[in-house]
Amino acid sequence: MTTSTPRFPAGTFTPAPGRGSLGKMLRTHAKVEASLTLRHGEQILLTLLIPLALLIGLSLLDILPSSQLGDASKVDWITPRILALAVMSSAFTGQAIALGFDRRYGVLKRLSATALPRWLLVAGRVAAALVVVALQAVILGVVAALLGWSPSLGGILGAIPFLLVGTLAFGALGLLLGGALRAEAVLALANIVWFVLLLAGGILLAPSTMPSGVAWIVELLPSGALAEGLRSVLLDGSFGWGPFAVLVGWGVVAGALASKTTKLT
Repeated sequence: MTTSTPRFPAGTFTPAPGRGSLGKMLRTHAKVEASLTLRHGEQILLTLLIPLALLIGLSLLDILPSSQLGDASKVDWITPRILALAVMSSAFTGQAIALGFDRRYGVLKRLSATALPRWLLVAGRVAAALVVVALQAVILGVVAALLGWSPSLGGILGAIPFLLVGTLAFGALGLLLGGALRAEAVLALANIVWFVLLLAGGILLAPSTMPSGVAWIVELLPSGALAEGLRSVLLDGSFGWGPFAVLVGWGVVAGALASKTTKLT
């Protein structure tokens, strides 16, 4: 009995069917998620225009109390906090709202039926959030530099781990919120939380200006920890391990809860 040779040798037809590599799928998914965010007008308003307006306004106008500033200039004091606001806006509020409406319109359900593993769906969103945060940091940093901000190279390098772990922590919180509630509830609650943390979560008001009991609570919030961590490294030149540990804790707990509560629809 002879073995017949295949009629068409391997490689005759392209593209060859089959799942792509995990790295290529991750890059493609992250690119799509990032482009969708950057093309969305409301997302741009939330993640970039509002932080830019606050950075310029608070740096040029006499709004901040002098007791908060100490020996620092207004732009030196406000820039780390605006960076923290930018991370919260994109990684938490933006991600939560996008995920909530993706679930509502069945996007996640359809993506889960493709070759994309579920963990890669999450990883792609996280990678996209990191890309957006990197763009935010560059734009805000350039504008702040034009306003007179001049951080040290060591401060900039020390801020990178805070921006990274802050994005992961807020991203996990965004997945936790956007993956469990209805889209309308996510939209309302995400914006309320953003506004409350902006005013009372350690971003515009430093914990040092608050009563001791309140300050301690604010420093344990992810917004307060990120703002104080960026301030310590960019303004004081010291790496705050306490705020860094708080962000790691929020990321681990929120990520574990999100993995159990996130729904596809």
